[in-house]
Amino acid sequence: MQQAETDRLNETFAALADPTRRAILARLAEGSASVGELAAPFPMSLPAVSRHLKVLESAGLIHRETDAQWRRCHLEPAPLKAAAAWIDHYKQFWEGSFDRLARYLERTSQGD
Repeated sequence: MQQAETDRLNETFAALADPTRRAILARLAEGSASVGELAAPFPMSLPAVSRHLKVLESAGLIHRETDAQWRRCHLEPAPLKAAAAWIDHYKQFWEGSFDRLARYLERTSQGD
């Protein structure tokens, strides 16, 4: 994996580490929304939500655009796909390791 890919993956996981940002992404998975719509369910100020949006945008997870007086946010799936692919790689590794362990334990227990 190249350094740029690693850096992007690090940014993605850092952005996903916060539950508020994950909730924002879950809302955007349903469709685009204004900053005010995204802020509505959270007991925090609009500037605090905007800081979360800035982190998500910096990580490439969302795209913001101005539509008249509204700022609309859209989900960008590419970084999530890259994170899912990284996780899947290690999931396959661990599943294979567990399968080998199960076979080993089965063989050794048959010798008793």
